Amino acid sequence: MPGQKPKRQPRKRPVHHATDFDLDVLSGDDDMFRWFLLTYLLGKPIQSTVAVRTWKLFLERNVDTPWAILELSERQLVSLLHQGGYTRYQHVMTKALKTCMQQLVNMYEGSLYLMLESSEDEAELSKRLQKLYGVGPKTAEIFMRETEEYFARRVE
Repeated sequence: MPGQKPKRQPRKRPVHHATDFDLDVLSGDDDMFRWFLLTYLLGKPIQSTVAVRTWKLFLERNVDTPWAILELSERQLVSLLHQGGYTRYQHVMTKALKTCMQQLVNMYEGSLYLMLESSEDEAELSKRLQKLYGVGPKTAEIFMRETEEYFARRVE
């Protein structure tokens, strides 16, 4: 109808893949954890550009293992998230990251690869991921885009 504004289409969120960030997830724990950290940040209600920028800061500062995150004080982690562009959510995210990393260390010796190898199938991996604090179905889904090949090879 004349005079009516066209309905605004919701913006599509970009689809991220590990290769976009020079990560080879199945090569071992280092890249697998870096991918997990990125998907953890992307799975939260924050702009993906902020999540990616923050993730790059983590890597630049060598805060790219569960232990490195746990070693940071709460103030240091809040500051890092703030520098990445988190303006209101950084305190909640600090608690979430610390809790998740502690669980990962306690349950899987800090190794997502161990979690992957001990999962019978993709459904079990998804359940295990979602037992980590702050990991919901969306974060698990993003992370698992890169593990499909692992389970496909197992079947062969």
